[in-house]
Amino acid sequence: MPYQKNGVRQYDRELQWEHSKKKTRSKDRAARNKARKELGLKVGDPRDAGHKKALSKGGKNTLSNLFAQSAKANQSFSRNKDGSMKSETSKRERKKR
Repeated sequence: MPYQKNGVRQYDRELQWEHSKKKTRSKDRAARNKARKELGLKVGDPRDAGHKKALSKGGKNTLSNLFAQSAKANQSFSRNKDGSMKSETSKRERKKR
């Protein structure tokens, strides 16, 4: 994520941001891998493990909270500037209404 001030890129601030997110990214990746394993999705399967209630909103990786869905549908949620989800309803689902 590039940081700029007056058109000059701030590499030190960018590096600081990268290092601050490293631990949470590895935990998030482990949670996603656990969800895929719980659903029985194999390596190379084009589907993702979708959560009925998102992990960031307090959902769990239990089988009752998981379902398989296409990667495109699972990654089309509106996001805030910090990367958190604005809504659990995807853009496509809102267009269908």
